[in-house]
Amino acid sequence: MHVKRLIGRRFSDETVQEDAKLWPFKVVAGREDRPMIVVQYKGEEKQFAAEEISSMVLAKMKETTEVYLETTVKHAVITVPVYFNNSQRQATMDAGTIAGLNVMCIINEPTAAAIAYGLDSMPTEDGKRTVLIFDLGGGTLDVSLLDIDPGLDIDMGLFEVKAIAGDTHLGGADFDNEMVKHFLREFIRKYKKMDVRSDQRALRRLRTACERAKRLLSSTSQTSIDIDSFHDGIDFYATITRGRFEELNRDHFAKCMEAVEKCLRNAGVDKGSIDDVVLVGGSTRVPKVQGMLRDFFDGKELCRGINPDEATTGGAMTVLIPRNTTIPAKKERLFSTCSDNQDSVLVRVYEGEQATARDNYLLGRFELSGIQPAPTFEIDENGVLNVSAEDKTTGQKNEITISSDKGRLSKEEIERMCDGPAIGIDLGTTYSCVAVWRHDRGEVIANDQGNRLTPSCVAFKNADRLVGEAAVNQGRLEPHQHRVCHRCGAATR
Repeated sequence: MHVKRLIGRRFSDETVQEDAKLWPFKVVAGREDRPMIVVQYKGEEKQFAAEEISSMVLAKMKETTEVYLETTVKHAVITVPVYFNNSQRQATMDAGTIAGLNVMCIINEPTAAAIAYGLDSMPTEDGKRTVLIFDLGGGTLDVSLLDIDPGLDIDMGLFEVKAIAGDTHLGGADFDNEMVKHFLREFIRKYKKMDVRSDQRALRRLRTACERAKRLLSSTSQTSIDIDSFHDGIDFYATITRGRFEELNRDHFAKCMEAVEKCLRNAGVDKGSIDDVVLVGGSTRVPKVQGMLRDFFDGKELCRGINPDEATTGGAMTVLIPRNTTIPAKKERLFSTCSDNQDSVLVRVYEGEQATARDNYLLGRFELSGIQPAPTFEIDENGVLNVSAEDKTTGQKNEITISSDKGRLSKEEIERMCDGPAIGIDLGTTYSCVAVWRHDRGEVIANDQGNRLTPSCVAFKNADRLVGEAAVNQGRLEPHQHRVCHRCGAATR
């Protein structure tokens, strides 16, 4: 489980060594100190890199989309925690390549969530708003502070990241770890069975029970775990209250608030200037987390309008002028140069809705000398497209006019372009989901079980390899089977 915590890391990393003590599968050092996951597959022992396991989940997301859209999917945008280093980002892109996807870009999860928040809920009357994105998932915490300016209309909204903070090793999995350690202590105290710590089958079943208990404690004050023949034929039953759960994770909750305080300090703003606090990630459902945030911001109501498990896929892609826009229409957007001291900008105008320029139809191009161009796109009532760009500092301006019959695509060609989608994938620690841009919005796609979230789980059984809910179900039926990846059991993200 929790391969997301292995991807891009070294086996000798202290965090890997600590986590491995509680993982119900074996991790060994591979080439160049790469952590390798050991499983029994097709009658022999095999080793898989974290990228390989992640690619199996990504391939499942790709397959889900292709079944839904009835077309081949080749391109994807994948979201990652903001604190992922270059090695972790490159490893994620490698996983996408192994899955048969062209990873067009990696986007930070809080940024994607902010875009989704802006697209769905951004006010258009109150002007600029300062928004704190609190993203607590299964394995990572990301806190971002952004200024969101809706502009004249929703298509002109600007997102400026003011500061970030977080922890790549703090999330729901850590809450589970504290419960696992608590119940192991209880079992050892009652039955004097110290060797239970090395019983991987028992650890796997206990973790599953703890994840389920954690989820239930979000809606009830007390719950229990009940595991038949837990270890050496001993049945294990124990209860836990929400208060005890909160006490076990007191230090983790404190770290969450420390990240919020650090983000505000880095931005040089006080908490009173925050207009909205947006919750992202399944672990934000924990009542203690919500309560601490609400108290910190002096009773401010938290924004929970976005599904916390799906927020990051909804903001992974956008278009400038969507098809079927009523004309006449005029759109403006600010752009910055790719590098400092760049003295010219080449503006290309494409028709189509593919995420990559090469897959759309080039209508025309022009060059503007200067920096910080602000292109204006205007379609008049006759369908003539006028595109202009002006340097805001010097006033230098250039433009191009494209008539509706110049290089015009047929309706069938446009539809074909629109039907060749690029997808956005949130590769979560416990759950993953996939979205595609359709009907001018990000649409989250349900899997073959009709669920919008797919467990980030892989199971190996004899000659079979199961991914998603099939892997979770197999693990419940035969808990001794190898079950690895981003998650274990059926808990919230």
